[in-house]
Amino acid sequence: MVFPTPGRTGRIDAQFTAFARRPTAYARLALALASLILAGRTDAGERKFTYVYEATTMAAGEFEYEQWVTWKTDKGTDSSFDRIDFRHEIEFGLTDHLQVALYFADWRYQDGRSVSDDGAEYRGTAVELIYNLSDPWEDFLGSALYGEVKLGDELFELEGKLILQKNVNLWTAAYNATIEAEWEGADYTDDNGKFQQTLGISYQLRPQLLVGAELLHEIKFPDWSTRDEDVLYLGPNLSYRHQDWWVTVTPLLQVTDVASEPDFQLRLIFGFDF
Repeated sequence: MVFPTPGRTGRIDAQFTAFARRPTAYARLALALASLILAGRTDAGERKFTYVYEATTMAAGEFEYEQWVTWKTDKGTDSSFDRIDFRHEIEFGLTDHLQVALYFADWRYQDGRSVSDDGAEYRGTAVELIYNLSDPWEDFLGSALYGEVKLGDELFELEGKLILQKNVNLWTAAYNATIEAEWEGADYTDDNGKFQQTLGISYQLRPQLLVGAELLHEIKFPDWSTRDEDVLYLGPNLSYRHQDWWVTVTPLLQVTDVASEPDFQLRLIFGFDF
């Protein structure tokens, strides 16, 4: 043990005073870091991506309206191809971990030489459930399960999705794996499947503005007996939010060479809390 000597007393007092002030400095640093992290948090309903779902769900009792618009154009087999899909969605938080959504009208307008039915067409009405399993902030990895049932004129569709997400400060990374089964026709005999993967990365430049990128990978299975070519899309995204509303847009270019699929697609989602 070292005992203070008269010559060291002043230095010890100075060291003790500096040490006593450290908790305040540490507290300020911790508060600043906490503020930075909390600034990166956005409401669960405010989507950073348009093709990628996030693992967070709305709080119990919260409502939100979302308007989707997806434009696909320019196939290798048909340069005149154009299709615009519209989705009108109401989301509601049943619990803090369970969210339900109603797509009360999915419809589209399409045109082109390869299109058999030009013009507007109602596609169906759907119900969606998302159950949050873990938190992307507090847990090692955020996760959720997604299920959807859609019914329309000569259309029945089931969709399941695994959602993974991780948030670190101002960064968000999310991944979805989706399997979809679809029955079409008067007797629902046209049976098709699809496997899809999506990946998104987002960075918050400011509390109101986020930028990032999304990747979309699809494989179609006609009649579940054959496999079409893999198609891959990649593009940037931009998200802006202001008080009770937000908007996110993602343009994607096909980076593969599948002539039967659109070379370009763009999705915009507008959301409003009420």
